Amino acid sequence: MPETEVVIYQEQPGEVPLLCWLDGLPVKVRDKCIDKVERLEERGYDLRRPNCDYLDQGIYELRARQGKVRYRILYAFIGENAALLSHGCTKKKAVPKREINKALMNLHKYTENPKAHTYIGEL
Repeated sequence: MPETEVVIYQEQPGEVPLLCWLDGLPVKVRDKCIDKVERLEERGYDLRRPNCDYLDQGIYELRARQGKVRYRILYAFIGENAALLSHGCTKKKAVPKREINKALMNLHKYTENPKAHTYIGEL
């Protein structure tokens, strides 16, 4: 399977929810999250648990853990070989429905205007 293109969602230029969330994490956790993104790039649809899981309505989660804290990056596939990274969150039990709804809204905004909602830069 060819590599999956990872697209990072942006609200507007300079406002990138995933990068803002990653910047607030401890370095060790941030590195784990970036490793999960790289695995998604390599494996795409073939990536499975424990690295990722399906949530609801086309939204998936990349899964990282440090101690008892569970970190998640929400994403959706936007074509055969592309995935849109929406944002990150922490969870205790299930990913909160509001976080899934936020990812769905970001996906909708992206599909309406991909150029405006694509972050151009490095992770």
